[in-house]
Amino acid sequence: MDIKLAVISNLNTVMNITHETIMEIYPHYYPAGAVKFFLQHHNVSNITDDIKSGRVFIGYDETGNAIGTVTIKENEICRLFVLPIYQGKGYGTKLIDFAEKTIFDIYNKIILDASLPAKQIYLKKQYSATEYHIIEAENGDKLCYDVMQKKSIV
Repeated sequence: MDIKLAVISNLNTVMNITHETIMEIYPHYYPAGAVKFFLQHHNVSNITDDIKSGRVFIGYDETGNAIGTVTIKENEICRLFVLPIYQGKGYGTKLIDFAEKTIFDIYNKIILDASLPAKQIYLKKQYSATEYHIIEAENGDKLCYDVMQKKSIV
């Protein structure tokens, strides 16, 4: 897997990876109002700001297809998505490993907000839940997530 820093011309790629993954995976875990919240949160403005700040990376498979993305904000892993057709093939783990190395080069602790579909992945990677949050979404729907952390062992 090749992981490259995103540039503004990659905006549509990052948007497509993020939104396609949310629309296909999240309805299995969240009600419609929460899915809509996620889509609105990962909007053009927020992704553009992160790309311009040099925080967004894109993962490419062996044939050069953009298959995943991760955003790193200081010691926080954000917006980690792998297109559904590429899930279960180790690409998400490679993006997490990349983000962890990048963060642990500077910080001794990583934090992230784990969606319900991602929580098990982070638990397997030795993250621990430190907080639990519920956000009220449209139509009284609830969006639940854990704040998780992992400390450097060095």
